Amino acid sequence: MDLSILPSINASLNATSALLLILGYTLIRQRAITGHTMCMLAACGTSTLFLGSYLFYHYHHGATHFPGHGLIKLIYFTILISHTILAVVIVPLIIVTLYRAFRSRFIKHVAIARVTLPLWLYVSVTGVVVYWMLYQVKY
Repeated sequence: MDLSILPSINASLNATSALLLILGYTLIRQRAITGHTMCMLAACGTSTLFLGSYLFYHYHHGATHFPGHGLIKLIYFTILISHTILAVVIVPLIIVTLYRAFRSRFIKHVAIARVTLPLWLYVSVTGVVVYWMLYQVKY
């Protein structure tokens, strides 16, 4: 199986998640609860698909080494490390945020969503940035 397409699919899933998160936030600010719910569940779905695809790719392909040197390498690893740490942190936050919404505990849902949303958005966007720096930029 040719795995070379998976990094671009993963970046697309991350970008889609980011757009859905922004749309979901916009919709809840407009009190469009059904649209908000659909966007956030779709963001959860695309993030889950990303995680499965990412794990499959790295299980079969292994690590990809960053080709840049100097300052760009420091920038890359700063983004990668913050992305990786927050990607681990965000999973339980998403689960708790969704759980509170499904249980109609909306005051607690809103409280944790104020933390979950920016972190999830950061992880989604920096996932695209890491892809771009690793696979698209020629150093």
